[in-house]
Amino acid sequence: MVAALLAAGAGHSAAGVAAVALTVLASQLAVGWSNDLIDAERDAAVGRTDKPVTTGAVSRPALARAVVVAAVATPLLALAGGPAAAACATLGLVSALLYNRPLKSTAVSVLPYAVSFGALPAFVVLALPGSPAPPAWLVAAAALLGAGAHFANVLPDLADDARTGVRGLPHRLGPAGSRLAAAGLLLAATVALVFGPPGPPSWAGLSAVAAAVAVPALGWYAGRAAAGRSASAFRAVLVVALIDVLLLVTSGRVV
Repeated sequence: MVAALLAAGAGHSAAGVAAVALTVLASQLAVGWSNDLIDAERDAAVGRTDKPVTTGAVSRPALARAVVVAAVATPLLALAGGPAAAACATLGLVSALLYNRPLKSTAVSVLPYAVSFGALPAFVVLALPGSPAPPAWLVAAAALLGAGAHFANVLPDLADDARTGVRGLPHRLGPAGSRLAAAGLLLAATVALVFGPPGPPSWAGLSAVAAAVAVPALGWYAGRAAAGRSASAFRAVLVVALIDVLLLVTSGRVV
């Protein structure tokens, strides 16, 4: 949905929007299925019942074949936007797959999130006729959004990850450090989205910056109890991430 809205906002035709959406869908399926395949033992160890492989609903060989099909389909679909767009979509896919293994448990676990998120709007813009260069502020904002999402996404799972040996950057920083990192990175993404485009920022944009400061602070306050901090911070960061997505989608043509 977000990819389709970005494509429409960038000025793609209906066919272009469909091509972008299908490319991103294939990439997300490849990454998600790969993650399920790699984490099957971990998911079983922590009692995940929402994973088809863990419950036996899907076999590992069948899921592995699906990963290959989706991964191969991603650059092929992206070629509809030209070779530069296909290269960018492939970069985002490979980066995300490298996060699944081996980078998830390393000190650079945030890097694939930044690269893959930054590659999304770059792919959308490059897929336009003539393959125009994506604005630097747009790519930077998306990369910051992805990096912040990494820290926020891990917050609810820190305990389970510790039990199964996952030691990415958020785990090394701990809950408090991850909350601060998520809030700071998403604030930086908001600032880039508001002040990056040409012209003075709108009042709506300035209000979004204020919200990016206030909402995480309120989430921290609401989750004063140790058991609720991660969940409250996660919800607060999701609100800021939604604000950033809305800014991105409603910013109009980006080229």
